[in-house]
Amino acid sequence: MADFKFDLVSPERRLAELDATEVQIPGADGDMTAMADHAPTITTLRPGILSVTHAKGTDDFFVSGGFAEISGSSVSVLAEKALPKGEVTKEYADALLAQANEAHEAAIASGEGVDAAAEARATLTEVMGSIGL
Repeated sequence: MADFKFDLVSPERRLAELDATEVQIPGADGDMTAMADHAPTITTLRPGILSVTHAKGTDDFFVSGGFAEISGSSVSVLAEKALPKGEVTKEYADALLAQANEAHEAAIASGEGVDAAAEARATLTEVMGSIGL
């Protein structure tokens, strides 16, 4: 199977730069899998687990949101926040959930974006539950 370049960065650091065979992306409009020769696509991310398959196995990363740019020869992910799945702690999850709750309360107070804030909070809760937190 052909490889392509994969790059994952967050504001804090570069998390991955490697040759991949497959990337499973938690897109805002649904999960998608990018492989070599994928049609050019740009998508926003929702909170979830991004999985990268490469010659040495599979690496999983938590992403809170951001963008993915897919071309036939590369996948670049610019994440708002990202960590290797194994580095996500209960304290980190609690802080993210507290931020999501605050955003939901602010949306209720302003009367704008309530549904989006509720969905973001529910998705984050579901992802943290799937990690076991």
